[in-house]
Amino acid sequence: MIKNQIARWKAIYNEYPKTFWILIAVSFIDQLGGALLFPFFALYITARFNVGMVEVGILFALFSFSGFFGSLLGGALTDRFGRKQVVIFSLVATSISSVFMGLADSLEVFYVIAVLAGIFSVGGPARQAMVADILPEKKRAQGFGVLRVSANLSVAIGPAIGGLLLGVTSYLSLFIIDAVASTAVALLFAMVIPETKPEKEEGEEEESVSQSFGGYLTVAKDSLFMLFVGACILMGLVYVNLNASLGVYLRDEFSIAESGYGMLLSLNALMVVLFQFPITRRVENRPPMLVMAAGMLLYAIGFGMYGFVSTKAMFIFAMIILTVGEMFIAPVSQALVATFSPEKMRGRYMAVFGISWMVPFAVGPYLAGLVMDNMDSRILWYITGTIGIVATFAFLWLHGKMEPKLADIEIEATA
Repeated sequence: MIKNQIARWKAIYNEYPKTFWILIAVSFIDQLGGALLFPFFALYITARFNVGMVEVGILFALFSFSGFFGSLLGGALTDRFGRKQVVIFSLVATSISSVFMGLADSLEVFYVIAVLAGIFSVGGPARQAMVADILPEKKRAQGFGVLRVSANLSVAIGPAIGGLLLGVTSYLSLFIIDAVASTAVALLFAMVIPETKPEKEEGEEEESVSQSFGGYLTVAKDSLFMLFVGACILMGLVYVNLNASLGVYLRDEFSIAESGYGMLLSLNALMVVLFQFPITRRVENRPPMLVMAAGMLLYAIGFGMYGFVSTKAMFIFAMIILTVGEMFIAPVSQALVATFSPEKMRGRYMAVFGISWMVPFAVGPYLAGLVMDNMDSRILWYITGTIGIVATFAFLWLHGKMEPKLADIEIEATA
């Protein structure tokens, strides 16, 4: 049985080019550094500066708004100058900002550093464009699924280690570890990852910088794509509570310590590591909007349950439900973006898709903070579940609108 499993994984490995696996490996190192720290941001801010969730919401808003501009900048630069250089710059810049965050002695200084960190986070569209460059269209959903497995393997390990480290050391050590990991990955990118930007066709002129930014008007005119982004914003408003609100809610209402919350996140990540790839293989040929709707319904149920349940066993059960929804949604949504985007505009399409996360992280934690600081905290989860239901119907509506478009794209791709 073990021998068969090894053979199966070897066959999966051979389905993808070597460059893809190198990208996955170095990305894992970077993600592990961030996973030690990011889940504890809300806990750190409230404890370090003695503030409430509203201030945490303001922080996420500042980071998200600045990150939105950083993503737009990164998308244009990715399509203009290439993927590799943009990723390396982003890794170095964010490693420096991580150290300064750990050293900040006031909330106002922390806010300023968060804005700069957001602007410097230009590497996301470039890394996603790399996956789309390396893999053929039929392999992209699985490829993004593998990338998620890598990310969640880091999250399975990171929060648990971070929670244990916080028991014996300070938050500053986590900021430093994150910075060291990003710096190491920047060096690895420089040495072992080739540039994946498609070569210009013969006689084709290089875009100017102004033309690269002007390309965002083309993306904005893609109405079906923008409707999809709008539905994903609703999805993000639900999901953002996993990292921004849930830890504080469980601590304040049920006395769940940081280590317990970290273990809950590790369960989420471990499930993705074990089941993401087989689930992606089962759903990749299904109508993508129906897959998104099914995942969104599971989000609504899983997140909404936190407003009703009060035992550790039920907290775990709710996490299992929403994690299954996450495994439906994430790889399919990214593959859809790659499918809609013309080859030479992948960075910009990926950047605009980033709005579906930027907006929720900008406004979601702040609104959640208003609810948690001024009302019964359970109301937050009732609202979250309701938004999830609305998003489910949005994806069902998009199924009818977008299937003809997707069929046209598939026909063109095979022509």
